[in-house]
Amino acid sequence: MSKITINIDGREVQTQEGEYILNAARANDIFIPAICYLTRCSPTLACRICLVEADGKQVYACNAKAKDGMSITTSTQTIEAERRAIMEVYDVNHPLQCGVCDQSGECELQNYTLEIGVDSQNYSIKDVDRSSKDWGHIHYDPGLCIVCERCVTACKDMIGDNSLKTVARGSEALSAEYKDTMPKDAYSMWNKLNKSVIGLTSGEEMLDCTSCGECAAVCPVGALVDTDFMYKSNSWELKQIPATCGHCAAGCQISYDVKHTSIENPENKIYRVMNEWNYVSLCGAGRYGFDYENRVAGKDEKAFASALEAFKKADTIKFTSTITNEEAYLLQSLKEKNGYKLVNKEAKSFQTFLKDYSEISGTSLYGSDLKVVHNSNFVISVGGALKSDNPNARYALNNSMTINKGAGLYFHPVGDPIIEGMGKSIMSVNHAPLQEEAVLYLILDLFADKSKLPTAILEYLASFHSKKTITVEETVKEKVTEIVKVMKKNEETGEDEEVEEEKSSMVSKKVSKEVKVDENRLLSLVNADSKFEEELDKNLKKKDVFALIVGPDLYTHPNSRNLARLVALIEKYSAFEVTMIPPLTNSLGVALICELDDNVGAYTIGYNTKGDFTLSALGDASECDLDMPAMNQQEGTLTSINKRVNPTNAALAYFGYELNDIANALGLSAEHVIEYTALLPKNAGFKSEQFDNLPNHYENDGTERRGYLLENRSIELSGDEGVEAISDDKLEGTLIYLVNPVRQFTPFTNKTTLLKTQGGVYMSEEYLSKSELNAGDSVRIKNDNGELVLHIISDNKITGDVACIPTFDSKINSEALFSSYRFATASIQKV
Repeated sequence: MSKITINIDGREVQTQEGEYILNAARANDIFIPAICYLTRCSPTLACRICLVEADGKQVYACNAKAKDGMSITTSTQTIEAERRAIMEVYDVNHPLQCGVCDQSGECELQNYTLEIGVDSQNYSIKDVDRSSKDWGHIHYDPGLCIVCERCVTACKDMIGDNSLKTVARGSEALSAEYKDTMPKDAYSMWNKLNKSVIGLTSGEEMLDCTSCGECAAVCPVGALVDTDFMYKSNSWELKQIPATCGHCAAGCQISYDVKHTSIENPENKIYRVMNEWNYVSLCGAGRYGFDYENRVAGKDEKAFASALEAFKKADTIKFTSTITNEEAYLLQSLKEKNGYKLVNKEAKSFQTFLKDYSEISGTSLYGSDLKVVHNSNFVISVGGALKSDNPNARYALNNSMTINKGAGLYFHPVGDPIIEGMGKSIMSVNHAPLQEEAVLYLILDLFADKSKLPTAILEYLASFHSKKTITVEETVKEKVTEIVKVMKKNEETGEDEEVEEEKSSMVSKKVSKEVKVDENRLLSLVNADSKFEEELDKNLKKKDVFALIVGPDLYTHPNSRNLARLVALIEKYSAFEVTMIPPLTNSLGVALICELDDNVGAYTIGYNTKGDFTLSALGDASECDLDMPAMNQQEGTLTSINKRVNPTNAALAYFGYELNDIANALGLSAEHVIEYTALLPKNAGFKSEQFDNLPNHYENDGTERRGYLLENRSIELSGDEGVEAISDDKLEGTLIYLVNPVRQFTPFTNKTTLLKTQGGVYMSEEYLSKSELNAGDSVRIKNDNGELVLHIISDNKITGDVACIPTFDSKINSEALFSSYRFATASIQKV
């Protein structure tokens, strides 16, 4: 979009053509009141308080788009009368309980009532019963609700759960005289407000969603509150500690809100986690998984001495990626000084994948990020269970669908009702495991510029066409054709496609045994004889930003090298920009900083994982030889999926030994671990930035001022763009998949109070209905690698015949069933 100049209250400002007036004003620090509008979401026009005058015409700033040369006035006598009346209406029958309301002190109703100067009331209506409701992790008080619909919009546009909606209030109609005597917009707003409250789309009594808590975060009043936070603290008592979430690789900006534990206990406690919800959304782990600190009384000198002796005889340090960049630098320095092997399997597989990708891409890092996905209008996801591997990738995908009227394809062996619930413009293709190569070949075949492809690649594509998977290609082509038709329809109507049940039986398509496709999601939108190429060319003309998300399934795939090269070819010879999901919190940082080894030696130091001598922040005495601080007790940086080096701060004190103390005793020298922030390797893209100089906030226009972006360095090309033919390997038998349920990532999330998740084997309701197994049964899962006995947990967030084995519960040795690839087969027998 081109830059334009508009005039707001006599001040000339620049903005993007087509930007909403409200966003243009905010980006230039010009205040226009608004309650219902959320950045990154579609306007609802629920509050109407953002009235402005544009070129002499009264418009809503949240919904009116800026035009070059437009003259805007934010305040006139008529507008102020409307705003005053609107705020009076919001205050009608609003309970006078500010002193005990959880939102008091940060309530937008309080703020705007004072800002606009409402000091009397001209309107009234008989109230109705609006009893509060317990929806599980969220408490809803309709009496406090102003029906701004921010919660509904956030759930639909930001998160993609679509769990909330407006329902009938059951109130009497407004008096007819108000229509004639009130300002027009104030009356229209009140008429709508008087008819509605917020309800659940499921019609049930409890929320059945991914439990992110974003609805409560965006609520401007005290109507939606995190159940656990109710009546725990006044907002002005809490101190906000800026940080970065330490659970997955999204690197979300958060603040830990802390104060003393009690009158008797002056130690700080985390009471809640907040976020800049206009610019970043949190998952349930980020919001509720905050109390995983490791509290110790002091330094255990005996254990520390034992640790030093262990390091003297160790030849290997095995660790997870739930560490900072500075700690990774310490480990690499110890390797260089003392010759330790560094073993981190998930980071090593990602490191190798990046290296193989770089041979063709010519860059050290993938080219895109989640912001590009968010701004795209055609997205493909391959090799990742998005809602579990990286919820923010799912949010970006959903934003692309809802805000940009985009479309997408989601390739994965495990069905995901959350993804499918995003609407008709995204299609799930549930292929068999090990067929990720076929998917990438298909993308290359459909979207690459074949005039630029090397001859060898064209020959491989020809062999691809000769395989049985051609039936899959035809099916997917039909799916893409259907998607782009929906996209075209959305563009013509300007409306979102509503999620609805497919009621008609679809005509069965020919699908190869290699790839199973969920036929129930096909739409009857195209004629059988329609030509795919013509439809694709015709309907994708207005789609100009293409994104490809690749996930951790690819990094451990037996043919991961070939997959990495195919991803690079797609990025190089098509319009798709690639984003890779790092497997864990700081896998990207670890992969860039550490020289990782494949196998452990004779004696192993374990850091947050079991070793011959174990350093751990999990606080389990039976699993730990020396305590370490948890992520919420440390300063340092984390490298996110967006290739950004983000700072995080200690929310809580730690009184024991740290990895830096061990490093100092072994010959390194730094008073604080953050002294290493400026020493992170420049040849890996890091910068010489002091930790205390790193920002951690967003500007009003949404610009991210957090840490810094890694330099995506040029890599010498290998000159070989060859790839291998598709493997015919298959997994025969009952499938198992190494993946966590929603809101769980590691033993740290499992340690927290509010993420009450039972460990076991997760099966879909569909799976259980077709078997003799039931939720709660104990089953023995066995294959050549090992066996486990687990309880069955019914999970309505997955579909299909795949049993999911989690990694978040350290008591379950889930990796014993898997070689490296996240899928395997096993027998499952009831015990």
